[in-house]
Amino acid sequence: MNAQDILVERINNLCKEKRLTYYTLSYKSAVPMGTLVHILNKSTINPGILTIGKLCDGFDITLKDFFDCPEFEGIEDFSV
Repeated sequence: MNAQDILVERINNLCKEKRLTYYTLSYKSAVPMGTLVHILNKSTINPGILTIGKLCDGFDITLKDFFDCPEFEGIEDFSV
């Protein structure tokens, strides 16, 4: 699994955990729905740390919390 797959898995897991729809996450994070969809369908190769930071705001977590999880454990190669 590459970094892009792990990123999508993490977003999906947080949406389930926080009981957020993609639409609600988009609204709460101020990340346009189109951008979120492109991240989730992997047509955006590198969403950027600022976008991830906004998503974290929508989830009401820190960047550290986002990346400090089982999904990212042991990942050595962040290439896509």
